[in-house]
Parts: sequence; C-alpha cells; structure tokens
Amino acid sequence: MKTIEPMARSGISPTRATAVSAVAAEGLACQRGGHIVVPPLSFEVRAGSALILRGPNGAGKTTLLRTIAGFLPPAAGRVRVSSPKGDASVEGHLHYIGHTNGIKPRLSVIENVSFWQRYYGGGGDPEAAEAALDAFDLLDLADYRAAHLSQGQTRRLGLARLLAARRAIWLLDEPSVSLDAASTRRLETAIADHLASGGIAIVSTHLDLSVGEAAILELSRAQVLQ
Repeated sequence: MKTIEPMARSGISPTRATAVSAVAAEGLACQRGGHIVVPPLSFEVRAGSALILRGPNGAGKTTLLRTIAGFLPPAAGRVRVSSPKGDASVEGHLHYIGHTNGIKPRLSVIENVSFWQRYYGGGGDPEAAEAALDAFDLLDLADYRAAHLSQGQTRRLGLARLLAARRAIWLLDEPSVSLDAASTRRLETAIADHLASGGIAIVSTHLDLSVGEAAILELSRAQVLQ
C-alpha cells in the first residue's frame, strides 16, 4: 500500500486538531453502470496530506471520489478511515464538493452558508460563516440572493462551506472549474490551511491547481506517482 505522508512545512503551526488520522483504500475497485472503471488499488492518505487524482475523462475520478465518500458501493475492497480511537465511519468527517454547487437560489449568500452549517450539525456560527465568505471574497455579497450570482461567484459560495463547517476530509471534484486566477489562489490557500491544520484532501482536477507537494494518482495507470 502506498502511504502519502504530510508535506513538510516551515513556520506553519496547526491551529485545529483533526479527528481523522488517515483515509485508506484497500484493494478498492470502483464500478459505474455495472462495469469496473477503477481497477483494485491501495493507498493511504495521512492527516496533513493531499492526493491529486488525474486521468482522462471517463477514467473514474468522480466515481472513485463518490466511492470514498460512501455514495457508491465498492465493486471490491474497502475504504478505511482511521482515527486516534480506531477505525471510524467517513460519515461525520467528510466534505464532498462535486460538479454541482449545492446552492439554494432563493436564499441569500449568508443564508446558504448558514444552511450548510446547520446541515453538518454545527449549528449557527455567524462569525465562521462571515469568515468563510470573506475567504472567498463574498462577504460584500452576503445579503444578495444566490440566484443573482455569476457562475464563478456561485462556485465560490459552494466552496465556502468547506470553511464554514469544519470537517477533516475534503473530497473535491474539479473544484477550480469556473474560478478565475484570483479565486483559484483563494482555493489553494484554503486547501493549504486545511492541510496545515491536520486535514486531508483528495482532489480531482485537470486544471493547474497548486496543492504543494501532493502525491498524484494517475488513474489511467492506477498507480501513485511522486
């Protein structure tokens, strides 16, 4: 099994402990429409580490993320989540950002973030909601109805829940789609801060996205490259 270690950082002190110490795939095979699209593979991503998924369209990047998230049953093998207290369920520790943004257009920007806070069981935390919006340059639009946002603003609002409701595992499927260069840098900063605080990120992307010294899983070859 390939183990993905935390990247070395200088001058960064973790500010938030994580309840998850590692996410591992053990002989994990993924299927779509009754066909195997990801052959059995094994890897472990430890707290403070990131894994980038790459491969051509149809290689199974989204299917792998959805299988890790527990949305799809594996064709073989299993996903194991480790915590200091032993194995845990991925549920309760996970953020999944897919191709859709999960935005309610009739709600305001701040109401959308507050909804996700309540959905994830964290209650209402106005300061955290505002800080999340500020991190993605949306605070000035807090009272705007989400239906009036541009495509890029809507994507940033979808990403803001990563910071408004903290969870240890981030599964991000093409998160920088629709983002301009400045917004992409904000996303990269959010991911870097998450890793520095002991979080885990598994990211599918075909665009340039700087995630430090993250390992790369090339699905067309089903092996981890350094």
